[in-house]
Amino acid sequence: MKEFGAWKINGFLAVLLGLVVAAVGAYALTLSSFLPVVGVLLLLIAFLLLCSITVVQPNQASVLTFFGEYKGTVREDGFWMVLPFAARQKLSLRVRNFNSAKLKVNDIEGNPIEIAAVIVFKVVETAKASFEVDKYEQFVEIQSETALRHVASKYPYDNFTEDGMSLRGNADEVSAELARELQSRLSVAGVDVLEARLTHLAYSTEIAGAMLQRQQASAIIAARQKIVEGAVGMVKDALEQLERDSGVALDPERKAAMANNLMVAIVSDRAAQPVINTSSLY
Repeated sequence: MKEFGAWKINGFLAVLLGLVVAAVGAYALTLSSFLPVVGVLLLLIAFLLLCSITVVQPNQASVLTFFGEYKGTVREDGFWMVLPFAARQKLSLRVRNFNSAKLKVNDIEGNPIEIAAVIVFKVVETAKASFEVDKYEQFVEIQSETALRHVASKYPYDNFTEDGMSLRGNADEVSAELARELQSRLSVAGVDVLEARLTHLAYSTEIAGAMLQRQQASAIIAARQKIVEGAVGMVKDALEQLERDSGVALDPERKAAMANNLMVAIVSDRAAQPVINTSSLY
């Protein structure tokens, strides 16, 4: 089913023509002989002209069917006369939002999560929206939730190894994939997906506490790794600067002792307590 323009003429012209025909028909009814029959026919024509008037609002379309056959779509806003006896179905062409409910799904690792999205769409093919699907609004809602479940099940909620995509860390990429999948699903209904964005993402309540502890542990480990890497560089620079500026040559044992003390002072999460050594290292 492909949309095409319907036959139409200016509605004001049709009203004027209908009033003229009605006046002539009314005058013919007052005459004798066969003219009353002509008057009745003229009044019937005027009635058909006036009943064929339709009003199309801005960003609205009128889909016409004539005894079960699609006769085109009127997209231009204004006052129009269309095919008599044609059924008219009004469709909005405005941009619309659909907020999905919070869905509970399992990510690729099997963790239950809650996810929701907002879908921005508009009707671009009125014939498909009217005849290819039954109630395109419900079709958009069901397909949006289905696509959201499918995309959410392809990725983990969070990626603790920093390799690959995750729902939390790659929200823009996931939203773009959701929009592409929705467009492929909704094109049959003549709907164009303008944007799809995640509006809610969280672990389900039954595992939220455990996953929070896991995130905290991962954050602590990552922070400690950064601290150790920095401490090693600082100790190396300190030893090299000490030998270069003071001219003191340290043997491997003294270097190991000094490196140990510096590492403890830098890496420790508590303030270092200095100990004054008044004797030999040996």
